[in-house]
Amino acid sequence: MNQKELGEIRRRIRPDHNNIQHLYGCYVNTNREIISSFEESMGLLSESEAELYLNLLKKTLSGALGKNLLDISFASRQVMDSEEHRLLTALRKSKLEDESLREAFYHCIIDNIDPGEDNYLILLACDTYDVPSHNDRDNSEEIYQYLLCCICPVKAGKQALGYTAEEKRFHSALKGQLVCPPETGFLFPAFDDRATNIYNALLYSKNINDDHRAFIDAVFRTPVPMPAGQQKESFEELLSDAMDNKCSFDVVQAVHEQLSERIALYKESKDPEPMTLSPDEMADIFENSGADEKQTEALRKSCEENFPQLSPTNLTNASQMKIETPEVKITVDPKFSYLVQAEVINGKKYIMISADSGVEINGIPVEIR
Repeated sequence: MNQKELGEIRRRIRPDHNNIQHLYGCYVNTNREIISSFEESMGLLSESEAELYLNLLKKTLSGALGKNLLDISFASRQVMDSEEHRLLTALRKSKLEDESLREAFYHCIIDNIDPGEDNYLILLACDTYDVPSHNDRDNSEEIYQYLLCCICPVKAGKQALGYTAEEKRFHSALKGQLVCPPETGFLFPAFDDRATNIYNALLYSKNINDDHRAFIDAVFRTPVPMPAGQQKESFEELLSDAMDNKCSFDVVQAVHEQLSERIALYKESKDPEPMTLSPDEMADIFENSGADEKQTEALRKSCEENFPQLSPTNLTNASQMKIETPEVKITVDPKFSYLVQAEVINGKKYIMISADSGVEINGIPVEIR
């Protein structure tokens, strides 16, 4: 899915835009016991309640593609004949109305994931979208029916003062069990080229460092995508290994500058597809940053083995360059990273920053004499 397709589905998750008839879910405690299962008719919910439920579901489509939203790919054999794909397909075709299928899905999750310290809510919805034609918005060429699922922690509310209008007083009030934003969830099937793609699903992860391995194994039984946070760490290791753990300040600075520049240019292009770089493109950046031929080839091979496609936004923070020593931390806008240089003076190593004007300490303008 690209950004435009994602936005098209996100815009549906509003009270007046979707065809969700019912919401289904179950409330699970830390002992893996179902406290309650429920079915809510959207038509009978108050406007505020419906909006709260939809906001939870909509959250599973939030964040950046390749970062919070990861592509899940089913193998052809799974689509043809596998328990996991059959269950998801049956849930979708039944519009979640089959109670036995819902129970099977709930236990698929409950029996396999670690509940942690909090109770949690499994929330399900099914929507049917008559996809408008590009040429004629009044006509539909595709009916896209999809499931949304989210897993939300449920935590005890804190004691606080609450106002009662009848008594016109404030009283000690304990809020009940509060449903928190989802930690993970998914959309199935994917919406690719504005059409149904049963070979893919879209996984949501609130924490970009969490691979949700148990959840993915239970629901999809597919290889676990590398989380965005781990991609950055792995790439940093590859970069360091390619330079024999002796990374040059100038080379690493130049790599960051080139990646940041490419990210900025890609944003300006407004291309809805997620930005990616091939191992060859990454090797070219490395070489243009001052790496020698041996180092460049080492990085190329490592990228081919570990990252067939690299997402630059996961590899670096394009909004800032951070320079740290054990005692000092410096944050620089990438556009002005050229103002920072590394120098050796009288045998001592220094980080030099051009500071001709506008220098402040704790907000106070100062002069350098």
